[in-house]
Amino acid sequence: YKRFFADIKYKNKTITAHCPNSGSMMGLLDKGNIVWFSQSNDPKRKLKYTLQIISSNNNLVGVNTHLTNKIVLEALVEKKIASLKKFDNIKSEVKFSDNTRFDFLISNKNKKCFLEVKNVTLVRKKNIAEFPDSITSRGSKHLMELANAKKKGYESFILYLIQRNDCKSFKIASDIDKKYKEVFNEALKNGIKVLCY
Repeated sequence: YKRFFADIKYKNKTITAHCPNSGSMMGLLDKGNIVWFSQSNDPKRKLKYTLQIISSNNNLVGVNTHLTNKIVLEALVEKKIASLKKFDNIKSEVKFSDNTRFDFLISNKNKKCFLEVKNVTLVRKKNIAEFPDSITSRGSKHLMELANAKKKGYESFILYLIQRNDCKSFKIASDIDKKYKEVFNEALKNGIKVLCY
């Protein structure tokens, strides 16, 4: 509620945690779901707890979108992403245009590549992860800007980080955001490469 608050029953009392996820978290916010949270001792923080993981139908789902880029950064540094092993230099939060930053600019002596990362938590049909879980004009903008970067000579990738272990495939939730699906299809035609991990 209030977009970023979640109430958690803990040791016979209710605590309020920060929920660092701007999506709808469809299918995850059922009363009685077990959750994992962290505690901060920073006196400046309004809420000292942060929601990290929700157990849904016996599957653990990472909901903290602030961790998404940290996970991908570690994977880039450790060369865990096969398609991106060739890039040695990694910069985070890089400005592309006046109103666009991409999550990463990765490069080697021959090529430069923009990488945008999206956190995926939605599953509605067995084994199929879906994105987005709510309308995302920001997500559509990122895809269009990746296409612009491609036209300017950059390689362009979007990586969907599926933070749950019950999925074998991925698709765009076109019924949730028809515009995003249209922009996604156009991005593919323009040579944007899609990764799912």
